Amino acid sequence: MSNDNFLLSVQGVNKRFGGLQALSDVGLQIKPGEIYGLIGPNGAGKTTFFNVITGLYTPDSGEFVLGGKPYQPTAVHEVAKTGIARTFQNIRLFGDMTALENVMVGRHVRTKAGLFGAVFRPPSVRREEENIEDMAHDLLDYVGIGKYANFTSRNLSYGHQRRLEIARALATEPKLLALDEPAAGMNATEKVELRGLLDKIRNDGKTILLIEHDVKLVMGLCNRMTVLDYGKVIAQGLPQDVQSNPAVIEAYLGASAH
Repeated sequence: MSNDNFLLSVQGVNKRFGGLQALSDVGLQIKPGEIYGLIGPNGAGKTTFFNVITGLYTPDSGEFVLGGKPYQPTAVHEVAKTGIARTFQNIRLFGDMTALENVMVGRHVRTKAGLFGAVFRPPSVRREEENIEDMAHDLLDYVGIGKYANFTSRNLSYGHQRRLEIARALATEPKLLALDEPAAGMNATEKVELRGLLDKIRNDGKTILLIEHDVKLVMGLCNRMTVLDYGKVIAQGLPQDVQSNPAVIEAYLGASAH
């Protein structure tokens, strides 16, 4: 299949930190409308690869195509404008802002007002901000925390903070939603609710790249996946094929694969 058939096509990514080869010729191809998993043991290179794709790290080499167009992951804000929104393993909300304000901040990557508009606030800018506020309310409702719009984010429960991060990422209207261990620290009930939310996002046409250590969650959610070990791809494909791959069982899944 050509790159035009994929939402994201990444090939030949290499990244070295001093004497450590963190990524060796890593690539993946994600189809529109799927949840794609990126798994592997600790230290496998998952987060490094994630950080390269989203502009946090500059790769030593690699080819990157998003929505049929080449892009260079050189800065997070530029990648966000290109169409990739991400969350982090450690929650990075503005703790003293309300949930609503956090989502509105996410939207400003798509605003039209420049410095003049921000300072003098003509009617067009005020209308745009009203539209952003309406959209932020809609997104909070969408992720199931609309009634907490005026709560400061630090006072939300852990699970609700995770949902708020997803709402803020969705505010950028991403082509690809990249989630770094969204279930980390969640209890069993919160994980079930998260799975329902990610299913809903996929069913509404969004594409998701997911790093997650919860094997059961990944196997139940993802359409396809890539497994990394020591910075190299050791398996790619459907969950049932990856789960039965001897190299994956040895490196990562162990008893959980049975």
